[in-house]
Amino acid sequence: MRNDKLMTGLVLVLIGVAYLLSHFGYVDIHWMNFWRLWPIFLVIAGVNLIFANNRSGTATAIRAIVLVGGLAVILFADTGSRYFWEPRNFRYHLDDKGWHRNDNNNDDDDDDDNDNRRDIVKVEGNSNFKYNYSPDIKIAQLNIIGGGASYKLSDTTETELFSAQTKEFLNRYEFTNSKTDSLAVLNFKMRDRQGKNNFNWSSDHANEADFKLNALPVWDIYVKTGAAEINFDLSKFKVRKLDLNGGAASFTVKLGQPLAITNVEVSTGVSEINLKVPEGAACSITTDSGLSSTDINGFTKVDDNRYETPGFASAKNKMYIKMKGGISDFNVSKY
Repeated sequence: MRNDKLMTGLVLVLIGVAYLLSHFGYVDIHWMNFWRLWPIFLVIAGVNLIFANNRSGTATAIRAIVLVGGLAVILFADTGSRYFWEPRNFRYHLDDKGWHRNDNNNDDDDDDDNDNRRDIVKVEGNSNFKYNYSPDIKIAQLNIIGGGASYKLSDTTETELFSAQTKEFLNRYEFTNSKTDSLAVLNFKMRDRQGKNNFNWSSDHANEADFKLNALPVWDIYVKTGAAEINFDLSKFKVRKLDLNGGAASFTVKLGQPLAITNVEVSTGVSEINLKVPEGAACSITTDSGLSSTDINGFTKVDDNRYETPGFASAKNKMYIKMKGGISDFNVSKY
């Protein structure tokens, strides 16, 4: 195969795979990087010129690695709003006080003393959200939406139904709520300035949310994320429904004793899922794991895709766990 056809094929394959992964929520593609990281194209072009007349296997491998690596950085690297050039009156600049938006009204020919005034843009901060508890709330539904973040739930609150303390970087959290009779619906959503979920590669600038819930109501919890880390200790709560939907995510969940019926559904792309079930809880597990690996300890295998605890059929309270994933690692254990 001619090398030029190989390089063209690699470009098409990488862009096609990236688009499919983005379409299904596994990754976020940063299309603006084609402008932000334009020097990478110079590197790719330079390497191709150096090895233009070299048809050896080593030269072809070097060209392919540089091409694939450069395009991967362009497609997936989160560069925020930083550019390799900064046109006048365009985008942002960074100084020791943080990010600032350039003043579009700045004019070098104007003698106004405010020529150098800048509008400050918040890129990092902390927020607190809460919803007060009232005894007439019997059922609470919590909807969590947003990737590129770390979510933690491990403690209770007595005066509030829900509280969240967040750390934000280049994103913002939105919290809305409603109440109808004995049902309270809580929506916790993360959006960036452009209205899309944003994943930051840098661990120094992570989006985090630490939740606390009231232990008195029955809870229905729905989590929909892209790339995220979930660490929930639900052993203190009455959970009727838990729905975890993620792309490239890490889920660690400690479940409590089941109600009459507790349903847990996990649907992932490329993720690691660790579920802990109470010792003695009646539990049935159904898997549809595709190419995923499954490690289920302390359960009896009923058929190819179903596991149960001893005495499940006659138990009063039961937990049903359904797991579905593309290329994921499912682990279930008892505590």
